[in-house]
Amino acid sequence: MQIGLIGLGKMGIHLAQNMMNNGNDVVAFDLSKDLVDEAASYGATKAYSLEEMVSKLDKPRTVWVMVPAGKPTDETMDKLAELLDADDIVIDGGNTFWKDSMRHNRMFTEKGIHYFDCGSSGGWKGALKDGNFMIGGDDKDVFDKRLAPLYDGIAEKDGYLYTGKAGSGHYLKMVHNAIEYGMMEAIGEGFEILEASDFDYDNAAVSKMWNHGSVIRSWLMELAQEAFEKDPHLDKIAGRMHSSGEAHWTLMDAMDKQVPAPVIYEALSARFRSMEDDSFDGKVVSALRNGFGGHAMDKAK
Repeated sequence: MQIGLIGLGKMGIHLAQNMMNNGNDVVAFDLSKDLVDEAASYGATKAYSLEEMVSKLDKPRTVWVMVPAGKPTDETMDKLAELLDADDIVIDGGNTFWKDSMRHNRMFTEKGIHYFDCGSSGGWKGALKDGNFMIGGDDKDVFDKRLAPLYDGIAEKDGYLYTGKAGSGHYLKMVHNAIEYGMMEAIGEGFEILEASDFDYDNAAVSKMWNHGSVIRSWLMELAQEAFEKDPHLDKIAGRMHSSGEAHWTLMDAMDKQVPAPVIYEALSARFRSMEDDSFDGKVVSALRNGFGGHAMDKAK
């Protein structure tokens, strides 16, 4: 299968490799020429503009967009709507707000272009191999015939789901990320309690032990172990927890639907507080975010 891939950041560059490792041909474009050249070093076909990328794709085309949510995604979608033809496919693999995804779908549908919103989980490691994907789109037949074989290769077994109409993929990823906020906050608070206790715990050893047979074993706990092995008390990390918006979006929709979500609310509030007050909890969450997604991690001064 031939795929045009737009956006070669920490997720996109690994996704390109995953696609090629599974027998797909990738035409890669990014605003950074160096990243395009890096993708080419892995076997991708170079494209230094959207126009060049589209021109190198056979019809009907498939284009996967992996750029930051908001204005960069909007501008990319608008340009693709001008360049692509009816029966082409656009996949938005970023963390776009689900209502924006529905708007993009309406724009492409008017032109006969198939749009799919794809929430991507598993961090950069999942992008590289055995990822996790939540895909919305109005045409299930198109998904089954033209996209399912792609996901069969790049996703972990049982690691992708067609979720229904356009917007549903990004909505599901939004809620996934909000759940993630609560889980990371609980892990961070737990280790802060251990750190303040009267006992001398080896945090790395605790993380490792908890990940072998306990109820709370998880990839997040594996990442906690890795962080503590590098820095036993996270002295090199500032306790500021950055946020990317999905928990806020989830809470806004929960309030609109009168669904209580106190754990997610408190987890997001803790991130806001951490920007002013340093905490061990914040250090743990910051280390976890950096571990799975390469997100910003402030250094202690």
